[in-house]
This record gives sequence, C-alpha cells and structure tokens, in this order.
Amino acid sequence: MLRIRRYLKPYMFMLTASIILLFIQANLDLALPDYLSRIVNTGIQQSGVENTVPEAMRQQTLERLTLFLSDEEETAVRDAYTLIQPDTLGTDQYVETYPLLADEPIYILKDLNEDEIDALRTPLAKAFLVVSALEQAMADPEAAAQMGGTGAFDLSQLPPGTDLFALLDRLPAAQRTQLADTINERFATLGETMIQQTAVIQVKAEYEALGMDVAQLQSSYILRIGAIMLGVTLLSATATITVGYLSAKIAAGVGRDLRSDIFRKVESFSSAEFDKFPTASLITRSTNDITQLQMVTMFMVRLVFYAPIMGIGGTIRAIGKGSSMWWTIAVAVLVLIGVITVIVSIALPKFRLVQKLIDRINLVARENLSGMMVIRAFNMQSFEEKRFDKANVDLTDNTLFIARIMAIMMPVMMFILNVLSVVILWVGAHQVAEANMQVGDVMAFLQYAMQIVFSFLMLSMLFIILPRASVSADRIADVLETEPIILDPVKPKSLNGSFTGMVEFRNVSFRYPGADTDILHNISFVAKPGETTAFIGSTGSGKSTVVNLIPRFYDVTEGSILLDEVDVREVTQHDLRDKIGYVPQKGILFSGTIESNLRYADEQASAEDLQTAVTIAQASGFVNSKADGLQTEISQGGTNVSGGQRQRLSIARALVKRAPIYIFDDTFSALDFKTDAALRRALYESTQDSTILIVTQRVSTVKNAEQIIVLDQGRVVGKGTHKELMETCETYQEIALSQLSMEELSS
Repeated sequence: MLRIRRYLKPYMFMLTASIILLFIQANLDLALPDYLSRIVNTGIQQSGVENTVPEAMRQQTLERLTLFLSDEEETAVRDAYTLIQPDTLGTDQYVETYPLLADEPIYILKDLNEDEIDALRTPLAKAFLVVSALEQAMADPEAAAQMGGTGAFDLSQLPPGTDLFALLDRLPAAQRTQLADTINERFATLGETMIQQTAVIQVKAEYEALGMDVAQLQSSYILRIGAIMLGVTLLSATATITVGYLSAKIAAGVGRDLRSDIFRKVESFSSAEFDKFPTASLITRSTNDITQLQMVTMFMVRLVFYAPIMGIGGTIRAIGKGSSMWWTIAVAVLVLIGVITVIVSIALPKFRLVQKLIDRINLVARENLSGMMVIRAFNMQSFEEKRFDKANVDLTDNTLFIARIMAIMMPVMMFILNVLSVVILWVGAHQVAEANMQVGDVMAFLQYAMQIVFSFLMLSMLFIILPRASVSADRIADVLETEPIILDPVKPKSLNGSFTGMVEFRNVSFRYPGADTDILHNISFVAKPGETTAFIGSTGSGKSTVVNLIPRFYDVTEGSILLDEVDVREVTQHDLRDKIGYVPQKGILFSGTIESNLRYADEQASAEDLQTAVTIAQASGFVNSKADGLQTEISQGGTNVSGGQRQRLSIARALVKRAPIYIFDDTFSALDFKTDAALRRALYESTQDSTILIVTQRVSTVKNAEQIIVLDQGRVVGKGTHKELMETCETYQEIALSQLSMEELSS
C-alpha cells in the first residue's frame, strides 16, 4: 500500500477534512451514552433536579443548613442567595414559580458561574443530609433512638416534640460540628456521587415545599436533554454523510488516477514489457485490483481513524462512569484481539492467492473467446470446459474459504459482545445494590462497552480486506514502477525538414530480453526511397523481427538503424513513428466505423483522401457495397468483416497517413493472388516517393521488388533482385521453386 501512497496527495485537503469530521463524529457518538445517563439519573431518579444547590429555598431551611456549615461555608452560602420578602417590589416574577413566596420570605440563588456552584455542592449536600436526618429524628422517636448521638448531645435522650434546631442553635459550634460528623459517617460509605444523589432528594422535597411544579421540572429536563441528544444525533449523521461523500470521492479519484496512469504507462511499454505482463493480467490490474483499492481506500478513510477514536475515547469514558468495572472491557478486548489475530493469520494466505486466481480465470476466458473458432474446429469444447472449470473451481473454493472465515467471525464477535453485556449488567447490578454506581451510569457503561467492541469489529473488517488490497496495490505498483526499456533520448534529434525516408541497418544484431543467444546476426542493408525492399525466408528466420526494430518496438542489441543517417535511438518515439505507416501481420480494427478506423492515421484527412486509400487497398468494392459505406459499424476487433477485408482496411489506414516509410509485415497473406497483384500495382503508383518494406512468404509478391533480402536463422544469406537471387542464392531458389514453376519465375 505504501508504494502507491503518493496517489493520496491530491486529496489531502479532503482527507484532512474527513479526519476532522470523524473526530467530531466520534465525540458526538461518545456523548450520547452520557446524555442517556443524565436522563436516567437526573431526569428520572432525581425528577429533573440537577444538583444540591437549590435554585430557591425557604428561609427556615437556609437557617437550619447554616447550623452545620463552617464560618467560611456559611458566608459563601449566604452570599450566594438573596432573601426575597413577600409583597415587595419585583416579587411577581418569582411568585408564579415559587408560590410559597406569597406567604413567607424565601432565598433565591444569585446568578453564579459554574465554579462558584461547584464550591457549594459538597457543603450543602452534607448539610442537607444532616438536616434531613434530624428532621426524621424529630418526627420519629425510633429513628432518633437508632441515630443516637455524641458527647452531651444524645438524640435518643431528648423528649418527644423537642425542637432540635432551636436547641442546636444555642449549642456551641464545636458540638454542632461533632454531631454533623457523626451523622455524616453513616453516609460516608455511599461515596461522593451517592451523597450528592441522596441530598438531591432533599432538594426536591424543598422544591415541593416551595410549591414548585416538580413534575413540570422533570418533564422540562428530560425534553431538554432529549432535544440535545437529537441535535447531537443529527450532527453525527451529518458528519457521517459528509465523510461518506468525501471518502467515496477520494476513493473514486484515486481509482481514476490509477487507471489513467496505468493506461499511460502501458501505452509506453515496449514489446519486452508486454512479455513480462500478460494481457489478461494487465486487464485484471486495471480493473479488479483498482476496484479493491477503491474499496479499501473508502473503508480506511471511514474506519482507520474513526474506530481508534471510538475505542480509546469509549474506554476513557467507560472507566469514568464505572472505574470498578474496567476489567470487563479489558477481558473482552483481549479475547477480540486473539480472535482477530487467529482469523487474519488463517485468511491472509488465501487473500494473497485471490488476485492470481482472477488473473488465471481471465486468461482462460480470454483465450476461449478469442480462439472459439479453433476450439470448435478441433472439437475441444469439453477440454476447454474442464480447463475453465478448473480455474473457476479454484477461485470459487478460495473465495468460499474466505467467506466461511468471515461467516464464522461475525457470530464469534457477537457472542463476545453478548457475553460482555451480560457480565456488565450482572456486575453493574451489584454495584448499584452496593450504592457504588447509579443505574444510568451502568447503562452508559454498557453502551460505551458496545462502542468499544464495535470499534474492534470495524478494525477487524479492515484487517480482513487489507491483505487483499495490499496484494492488489503491489501488483499495480509493479506496473507503475516498471521502467520501459525503450526510452526517448534526453536531447533528441529532429527528423523534420527534407526527410527522404532512407532506412539503413548497420551490423545489427538482436536478442530478446532475457534470451541467451541472438536471433539476428550482423544484419546490414539499405532501403532507399522510391524502392521496395522485401524480406523473405522460412518461418522463424527473423523477418518480422527485422522490421519491428525500425519503429523501436524493440531496440537493437548491437549495431544501429539509421533513418536519413540519424540513429532511431536519437529521436523521440513519436517523431520516429510519425514517419512510418505500419501494417502488422494481424489486421487490427477498433470498434467504431470504417471511417473512424481510417482516421486513426490522420484525424484531419479529407473524405477524398479516405476514399483514395480505400481504392488503393482494393477495399472500395466491399465498402461501397455496404448500405452505410464508410459509416459502416465495425465490431470489437473487426470480427464482423473477413480476414482479407480486415487486412485491406488496415492497409488503407496506413495509406491515409501518407508516410515516407511503409512497413507491411506479411499483410498480403489473406489476399488472393488477383487482389494481391492489383493492390501492389496501385501501391507502387501511389507511393513512388516512399520507402516500402515488405515481409512476405510469397515469391510472387516480391518478384518485382528492387531489393530482396533473404533471411535464414537470423542471417542474411542473399541480397539482390529476383533475377540475381535465382542465380546466386540457393535458399531463395528453394523457396521460389516450392511456390512457382520455372515458367512463372522467368516471366
């Protein structure tokens, strides 16, 4: 994957934006369990009362609370509240909320900041607990007996109906503090959170005494927190949709850039590189492999950042909600990591094999489709079916194995998740029973645990698809990093100007890349403008290899090839091939029309030029017989025309170029003798100023050539005209006599 990481650079802005949005989304998602905890703890259990610092309280309540506060705490509390008297100016705004104000004075909380409120929470909570305990003792003698006392102040010894608070007001502060400490010791085991929650119950009772609508307070709190949760969810959904859009755009852009670069790279390949990368493999790399990378890019953008944030953030928040239950998540995570490690180690070798099997099935399918006529001619359908079935079954078995691994993984993960949920609920229930946690905190802890486990599930999916994508990335990088053997010179020379088209081979030897021996040995000749140079010889003698060296489909191993005294390696490939009209052995046509195929040589060619080329190539007969003429559709590969017609259209396409050099690589083989002769006559008349190089097996095709070069096992064994070679070259004589009679050869 790292070998193609540069393709992410153009999308760094979108990638950065995605990461920021994922961070926001993760934090929003992590906030939801906390809001749920608030609804349960505060909204339901505490009736919407948020803390132990009441918004308002009776004058009597504040006086009782201050009995159990230190001097500093009492000062802070009194400074935090304002005493409002009934029927005074400005009380109307409070009477509706606190109906008791119509009859007696109350204290209203001033506008304090969060820090000031936090400083009052704990002192007021403890004071509320003491006041509550004493009020219960005043109302219930049994409770007073159970509560007891300390020192000179024993609640169990006080007569019924005693006003404890009036009595306490007359006691020294030290004794009040001692009594408060004794009572608070009863609540010490509850922990700070539970003390706050217990004190809130007293605040709720105070609100009821003030005449407040506590039910409305509860509803308002739940609706407010619910609205916040809805807003958080909408923001999270917006972030999710945006990240999905950006990730899809990044993945599609990377795929587009890779396809474009692979196509351009393949266009620059010489025949040597095509020998290294089979066509079927290049097709797979340009399609299936890039699709794999697109998919993994999209998954990585969405998961590789989101999942760790969720996992780490969920762990921190879960421990904050229930520090005593951290071990439940730790055990689940360790088990998940073990399961993922085992699955990845089993599946990884299979993922590495998938792309090779796809290559294989593409190769077999391509060979079957392109060679269908041969297969039918030899009745080899059953053999090819078995061959395809073998490739298909291998791919299917490998894919099924991976699918089974994936199918096993999900139930295992869900089983771990469900077991974790049961354990958390069981442990959490005991924590709630022991007053160490609140119900809402247990519910939040459970949700955080699920988020943590799901983050590992998402990462496990990434671990499953990454190996296959890594293989695909390496296969694509292999193509992109392949440097073509044939390169343009740093300082190219020009072939423009008075270019005549003279071709010269000087002591040329050649061997294919990776071969041990040369297949061409010390080839030398000169092909002049206005003349035809023909190459003839037995199969495998090197005829096609010689002419393929001219447009630099391969580069010579030794010697040099010159065009007008300029080495072909000293000019750009574009300039070189711009001077050559090339017709390969196999006529290749592209999907489109006859006209579009002809214009492949020159887009600016006039209709007259196209018609002239068709006429010279002896193709006008069948072209004009078509209802659409030059607009006749050509199917892929030219399969809707015959081999001879395909060759003639290929020749016509080269002629449209009006090149100074023409190479015909055995392009007359599918033509009958009459058409061959007519085409050669028309060709001679229309290309009198061009250099013609013809590769052929037919002696009749080259009889009138100004120069015939006879090749045998990569060596020149004869050079001259037909008449000269019949006298001096035994190899040529054998070829000629095998095709024509002496009368035909001498005519």
